[in-house]
Amino acid sequence: MLRKRLSQTGLFFRNFDYVLFFVVIILIVFGVLMIASATRDVASLSDRVNSQIRYGIIGIGVVLIMAAIDYRYFTSTYLWIYGIIVAILGVVGILGVEGEAGAQSWVSFGVAGFQPSELAKMLLIIVLAQQLALNAERIGELRTILISLGFVGLPVFFIFIQPDLGISVLVLVTWFAMVWGAGMRWRHIALFVVLALIAMPILWSHMEDYQKSRITSFVDIDSDKDAGYNMRQAMTAIGNGGLLGRGYMQGTQSQLRYLRVRHTDFIFAVIAEELGFVGVMLVLVLIAIVVFRILRAARLAQDMAGGLLCYGVAMVIFFQTLVSIGMNIRLLPVTGLTLPFISSGGSSLVTLMFGVGLVESVVLRHGSRQL
Repeated sequence: MLRKRLSQTGLFFRNFDYVLFFVVIILIVFGVLMIASATRDVASLSDRVNSQIRYGIIGIGVVLIMAAIDYRYFTSTYLWIYGIIVAILGVVGILGVEGEAGAQSWVSFGVAGFQPSELAKMLLIIVLAQQLALNAERIGELRTILISLGFVGLPVFFIFIQPDLGISVLVLVTWFAMVWGAGMRWRHIALFVVLALIAMPILWSHMEDYQKSRITSFVDIDSDKDAGYNMRQAMTAIGNGGLLGRGYMQGTQSQLRYLRVRHTDFIFAVIAEELGFVGVMLVLVLIAIVVFRILRAARLAQDMAGGLLCYGVAMVIFFQTLVSIGMNIRLLPVTGLTLPFISSGGSSLVTLMFGVGLVESVVLRHGSRQL
């Protein structure tokens, strides 16, 4: 009996995706180093490095715990999880406090704060994965697609009114990727594209002034000098970097504090200035490895729910990376989405690690047929 248990344990750890796990750890360590550079000699940000280290350690523990739990326990209770999502987002509307960006998207627990929308975006992946898997035979019907959209509609509404446009768009993009992966037909894709274009004027009318200024300053950088300031500083920092960069903690825009929110939204500009094109490519290669390892897990998944779950996590990491870099090089408006595993932010880091843990759970059980 003992020999059998040891054999099962050995098989369990042999299937563990160590490449994914250690590349994520490398990104976290790299992020801590860049946050240390971005917050150097700034008293108000003195705890950012220690905080990121603490959340990184917590995140590693979350990965191991989630990997040990069969992901099918989560997918089988998807309706309960959906209820939790709605509840925690509802609590934000009642007890939420404003964060640094002015959005009421945080819940305070004394010495620590938590952003429920970050957790919600990952829990919704579990809900959608199971809901789509249960309706796989009817995925070609518009009704099935609309029901899945209904599952994300209420959470997106709660997140949007906080207001948090970045995560709202991220959730909708993740939904689209998952229903497309489940087999949504092209005519339905075209329909939703048309509906999205029709909805844009309505969305614009309900956006906050600072959100509108981010978009208008993206189109015309001189339309709002304050909103366009960081974009100019970010582009200057990136241009300063060249091939090899100015050196660690030697960037002028970051060290002289011309670049605001450099430890979160604009940390990519700090990397580009201090480590140059080579440093930027290193980051992109590492994140690409993470995404491809997660897509590998999707191919290994023994059921549709597990595969869709991996697709959802991969899309979150890919889209956040795309937007974070895009807004630093002025290809996209500023949205506040973090660079995965690197930007300062405990809620974002831990929930991303939660997603990695779910992927590891899928990988570990790709040969198992029982719950």
